Amino acid sequence: MAQMSFLICSAVWLLTVHLWGPRSADGAPDRTHHDPKHSWDALQRQKRNWVWNQFFVLEEYTGTDPLYVGKLHSDVDKADGNVRYVLTGDGASSIFTIDEKTGDIHATKRLDREEQGYYTLRAQAVDRETNAPMEDESEFIVKVQDINDNEPKFLDGPYTAGVPEMSPLGTMVVQVTATDADDPTYGNSARVVYSIIHGHPYFSVEPKTGIIRTALPNMDREMRDQYVVTIQAKDMVGQMGGLSATTSVTVTLTDVNDNPPRFSRKSYQYSVLESVPVPSVVAKLKAADADIDSNAEMDYYIIDGNAPGVFNITTDEETQEGVIFLQRPLDYETKSSFSLKIEATNRNVDPQFLTFGPFSDTAAVKVIVEDVNEPPVFSPLISRMVVSEAARVGTVIGTVSARDPDSSSSAIRYSIDRNTDLERFFNVDALTGVISTAKALDRELNSVHNITIFATENQDPSQVGRGIALITVMDINDNAPVFAIEYETLLCENAAPGQVIQTISAVDKDEPLSSHRFYFSLAFSAANNDNFTLRDNKDNTASVLTKRAGFRRQEQSLYLLPVLIEDSGSPALSSTNTLSVRVCDCGMNGVPQACGAVAFSLPAGLSTGALLAILGCIITLLGFCFLWAFLIHL
Repeated sequence: MAQMSFLICSAVWLLTVHLWGPRSADGAPDRTHHDPKHSWDALQRQKRNWVWNQFFVLEEYTGTDPLYVGKLHSDVDKADGNVRYVLTGDGASSIFTIDEKTGDIHATKRLDREEQGYYTLRAQAVDRETNAPMEDESEFIVKVQDINDNEPKFLDGPYTAGVPEMSPLGTMVVQVTATDADDPTYGNSARVVYSIIHGHPYFSVEPKTGIIRTALPNMDREMRDQYVVTIQAKDMVGQMGGLSATTSVTVTLTDVNDNPPRFSRKSYQYSVLESVPVPSVVAKLKAADADIDSNAEMDYYIIDGNAPGVFNITTDEETQEGVIFLQRPLDYETKSSFSLKIEATNRNVDPQFLTFGPFSDTAAVKVIVEDVNEPPVFSPLISRMVVSEAARVGTVIGTVSARDPDSSSSAIRYSIDRNTDLERFFNVDALTGVISTAKALDRELNSVHNITIFATENQDPSQVGRGIALITVMDINDNAPVFAIEYETLLCENAAPGQVIQTISAVDKDEPLSSHRFYFSLAFSAANNDNFTLRDNKDNTASVLTKRAGFRRQEQSLYLLPVLIEDSGSPALSSTNTLSVRVCDCGMNGVPQACGAVAFSLPAGLSTGALLAILGCIITLLGFCFLWAFLIHL
């Protein structure tokens, strides 16, 4: 087979032969490849093989003619037209063309390395007549040579970043990164350097890394809290002719606690009515702090002048104001002003800024108590009094006392709230406050009277104070004992002498209810009766017993037994209570079956006709009597 070899114009041939020989997978010259078909030594030894070469074509060619790439030639080609050169592979015909007679290769389109960096082609020499291969097909690469046609780009811009205020010189803020689509392995087209266009003298940027740092120490957020920095990225290592791009970096100084709280004045004065209720807000004051958020949070304290704990202070978490509120009632007549010392202290102190302190401040606060026309005040508020239920009308029970707490000391008139004394048992002297009885009292009806007393200022009748008179009615022995219940006593006709037929007890409305001592006996009129007797059991009960047997309903069905009950009071009171005893016909078991009166019946042997004859005689006799009386009268 005849030998074919590449003939490449001028310096391109030498460059490809010596620099772009066999390549490894990463594109470097392959020093270990010993394929006899592709080694340079083989080319020297055998004149029959293709040379493994690489062609270069410059990207972005702007000429009007096709760009010459190189030449293929075989020494079997005698220039007689019998050899035809064929090009196949990546971009053949559409991008690359070959003159089938001369073997010249041209690029017909403008190439962009960033779209495709190389093309793999295959070359072959064939017989023009038979199309039979005259050389083995060989593969070669056309590499697109990079030019600086892409400017750097900040893909993540624009940037925002924050750095604490008062940071030391050189504190890192943020890193910016620009990318360049040009070939980083060839020349300086993709080698970017960074510079700061706008942002001096506050910030600087490292040329190679794009790291932005503070260029001034102790930048103060309270003076300026935001900066817009412009960064430029330029390829060709920043040399003239390089392409560039810019991005903005908005840098915000974040707050640190470098400002202590300060009151705008050293003293404050507030007024408050003495009548405000607990826990009303008395005043609000605020220490200014140039910091923000948690660095401006503060606590307030009363460190002097708060005797005896009349006020307290807290922090309003939304406004960071100190809120002074009332803990105890105010009284203008007792104390008309207070002088307080208030301290405001930062809650979160940063140790590295302690030299900026102290992180607290104090202010004097004067609270003026304003007088209010207050209603009279009773002392004591509840007056406890005692009166006997036997007290006569007009008896003095006690005295209530009220005073005007104001400095004017108005005279006072007293009166009773009749809604609390509907039956008007009591009176009060309008000038002296003396309370007396107005009608007879009865402890058994009402043992305690809770009445409201009004105290009204003479100068201002709208000012009315209220006090309580709690009057307890003391008991006297004015109620005699009586039967505890209404007893029903049944007596069997066959009752034996000495049989208990009833046990009785008593009650007394007087006090003490639980410790009465009652004495029981038969009334004088029944003391010597033949039917019943009474036994005092010495335990506030008594037993009624029969004295005989042989009770008959037909003879007497009901007995009324007077019982005398006496209490242990001083003087003692007694009452006579009648116990009714009904005679009953009882069964064998002693259970009453019929009680009370027996129906009337005719005497045995007396007929109805006889009774009528007797009744007629009586009527006739009466008629004669009336006639005799009439004649005498005439």
